[in-house]
Amino acid sequence: MPGLIGKKIGMTSVFSEEGKNIPCTILEVGPCKVTQIKTEEVDGYSAVQLGFAEQKESRVSKAALGHFKKADSAPLKKLVEFPADFSEVALGDTMNVEMFEEGDFVAVVGTSKGKGFQGVVKRHNFRGVGDATHGQHNRLRAPGSIGAASYPARVFKGMRMAGQMGNARVKVENLQVLRVLADKNMIVVKGAVPGANNSYITIEK
Repeated sequence: MPGLIGKKIGMTSVFSEEGKNIPCTILEVGPCKVTQIKTEEVDGYSAVQLGFAEQKESRVSKAALGHFKKADSAPLKKLVEFPADFSEVALGDTMNVEMFEEGDFVAVVGTSKGKGFQGVVKRHNFRGVGDATHGQHNRLRAPGSIGAASYPARVFKGMRMAGQMGNARVKVENLQVLRVLADKNMIVVKGAVPGANNSYITIEK
């Protein structure tokens, strides 16, 4: 399998053999259930659907309940598809953290923390005017000019302006696995992972 579903637990730090204090993130990874296997013949592409985090049957629609029963699985909260060779797995298989080893490099995908509507200083690191003299009484954090004159008579797409910040899909690559805690379904990766504590993430090899 190329990856698993998990949850961000929080950040901590560990000491290396050289005595350096390394910031790291604890991730709960799996166990994940194979809930569907998609094939070229039926679905037009090959993928394996995994589910994570059980929930009550009363919170799931009857259609979804039937989908989980085909895989002999309890209802699951989070479903993610991974492009994979379906010959490696079977419907109803359980995948766990043991597929990772210490020293592996992984990519983690999460949803970044939402910051709401923010101005250009916070969102794009603009400096602002920086001096309140010469009549600049209310332009300290303003964006400044955003377009040309009669030509092109519009603002180009992608212009750095104020707007919604955060709450977006973020992928961080090349995070090293420092510890694998198989008995607790947890791994410790070096560095930071996008998202708030207890938010869902996907981890890819």
